[in-house]
Amino acid sequence: MATATRLSPLDDSFLGLEGPTAHMHVGWTALFEPPMDGPRPSFEELRRHIDVRLCRAPRYRQRISPAPLDIDAPSWIDDPYFDISQHVLPASSENLDQAVEDCMSRPLSRQRPLWEIRIAERLGDGRIAVIGKAHHCMVDGIAAVELASLLLDPTPDAGPGEDDDWRPDAAPQPLGRLVDGLGDKAMAPVRLARGAAKLASSPGRLLSVPGDAPAVLGAAARTLHPATPVEPLNQPLSAQRRLGRVERPLNDLKQIKSSFGTKLNDVYLAASAGAVRQLLIDRGHKPVSLKTMVPVSVRAEDEAEGFGNRISFMFIKLPCDEPDPERRLRRIHLETSDAKQGGDPGLSEATLKLAASAPRRVQRLVSRIMASPRMFNLVVSNIPGPSEPMYMAGCELKEAYPVVPLAQGHTLSIGMTTVRDRACFGLYADGKGLPDVGRVAAALERSTDELVEAGRR
Repeated sequence: MATATRLSPLDDSFLGLEGPTAHMHVGWTALFEPPMDGPRPSFEELRRHIDVRLCRAPRYRQRISPAPLDIDAPSWIDDPYFDISQHVLPASSENLDQAVEDCMSRPLSRQRPLWEIRIAERLGDGRIAVIGKAHHCMVDGIAAVELASLLLDPTPDAGPGEDDDWRPDAAPQPLGRLVDGLGDKAMAPVRLARGAAKLASSPGRLLSVPGDAPAVLGAAARTLHPATPVEPLNQPLSAQRRLGRVERPLNDLKQIKSSFGTKLNDVYLAASAGAVRQLLIDRGHKPVSLKTMVPVSVRAEDEAEGFGNRISFMFIKLPCDEPDPERRLRRIHLETSDAKQGGDPGLSEATLKLAASAPRRVQRLVSRIMASPRMFNLVVSNIPGPSEPMYMAGCELKEAYPVVPLAQGHTLSIGMTTVRDRACFGLYADGKGLPDVGRVAAALERSTDELVEAGRR
């Protein structure tokens, strides 16, 4: 049966944001320890391991199909020419930094499913690296972790699985898609009017915000207040990418959280603020407060393994102007508490839903405005990872560093994920605008040390 799943307005917006130097893929760099009491799996065995599990993630066998006459968002359809060898490839180097740079500096081809995995069979330290990326229109950060986890098992001796003899569905007829698109467009003004009326008559109910009117107005002010572009964080992008990595015991962050009575996410943001502060000082700029976008998952539990994006956004002032680490943390805690109480994520979600009923050109304009350095300076994202031991073909997962994509005009993003008792920070940067991202990673390490010491005091 011919099927096509149309991209949501948010998913479609990530396609529209992509350009020659703005590669809108999310990703990860995972490091595995080969089995001590068994053979090391070969590249072919690992590719086979991934291939037979794609039945768990059917979107990985689908490609983008533009709508007839570009009347609406593209759709996902089965790729009749799907070939695993085009998606799971050997890494270009045994040097991890070089392999990551080569993979992440290349955009994904829209002629086939929008994902790719590179495998380094043996790094210099003997470990195995799996470097993956998938287009943001396909998955958000949490979904990327969930989909990556489909390749993992809770025990080292799990079997590889069986081939599902997949056959692609036939592509839907263009005429049928055109009729559906025209019908949907005909209803758009009605949905837009209804959405605007609901927003005007009952913003608290629409946003599902428990706070009062001042809190809602505060959320609107935080979201819509323009940012001031700051060098070197906000400048034109090159196509080159680099990934700085920091690994810390998760207990360090938990101890800071307990010492000051904050949230774990506050600690992570405070460590990031200290690192960016040092970057500005090193570049000869006066440290300033930065408008920071913090993605917030709105994915329900029953959508944990779903595709597409289930995210909204919270905007806070990252106090890079504050020299004292404890005061940075306390300021961030107040910011995030106010944002959550005021319903910032709900406001962003409502704005996107309202824009979804507008013409596609308007949707694209809204998405470009929301991704502009005039809207925010920096993205900082916390992505939960596995809390129990996980294995791929008998190899234990030790570390995983997230890649948070860079929209045009943004040269740095910071992501954190957890692997058991480790916190893994991925600092994703433009290789030309921020070639010294390793120094920023070292500054994040020192910033965390300062918070640990402040907690002990």
